[in-house]
Parts: sequence; structure tokens; C-alpha cells
Amino acid sequence: MGTNVHNIEMRPGKGGQMSRSAGSFCQVVAKEGKKVTLKMPSGEVRTFPAVCYATIGQVSNVDHKNVIWGKAGASRWRGIRPNVRGVAMNPVDHPMGGGEGRSSGGRHPCTPWGKPTKGYKTRSKRKSNDHLIQDRRAKI
Repeated sequence: MGTNVHNIEMRPGKGGQMSRSAGSFCQVVAKEGKKVTLKMPSGEVRTFPAVCYATIGQVSNVDHKNVIWGKAGASRWRGIRPNVRGVAMNPVDHPMGGGEGRSSGGRHPCTPWGKPTKGYKTRSKRKSNDHLIQDRRAKI
């Protein structure tokens, strides 16, 4: 109980999927029979089969998120290209482009190909939700 783990399998033999980013870990809250309850970095509490593998401890490089890039050029050195707002484009380039003067889009946010970018469910209900005990969005 209370042990920090990372790189957790969701199904036995599938390989580690959860809590793998720099500095993250999950906390073992309870063990009951064939289930282990973990508290995720997001605050979500869920169960995992006890036979699933996990690595004890925390992922290294905790300060990864604190790196100061410095300037736009430093992003370019790392291969990250500029993000141009669709509203700032012409109608030929983006569904939200164009308009006289400065306009605020006039439709829901979308990609240059017209697919919604916010509030658009793309994932199907999975069996993994059966193991959910406390949702990360639930107010405590």
C-alpha cells in the first residue's frame, strides 16, 4: 500500500501503457483479491488485474516540464513548426479563414479539412471504463 509504480499494464501480457511520461507515477491504494486499486496522476482511481506487471518507483526526469525553451527558434531546432490560427488564413486555406477585417471565425473550431477539433468524441466506450472507481473530473 502507498507504493509508487509506473509503466503499468492494463491487460496481462499487453505491455506497459499507463503512467509512462517523465516524472509520473501511480499510487497503490488497495489490493482486494485479484484486483489492485491505483490512483492515477490525473486523480482518477481505477482497478487493474493483480497479475498485470508494473515497475516500482517513479519515472525519471521530473524536471522535464520545467525546461525553458527561450525563443521561437529553439522550438524550430527541435522540429516544432509554427501554429497559425485558422482565423488568420484566407478562405482557400481554412474553413475559418476570410472575412472583412478581423473576424472571430463564425463557426465551431475545426481543422483545415473541416473536422471539429474541440468537443468531438472520437473514442468508443471501452471495457477499461468498467474498472473506473473515481473519474478524474469528479469534484472531491
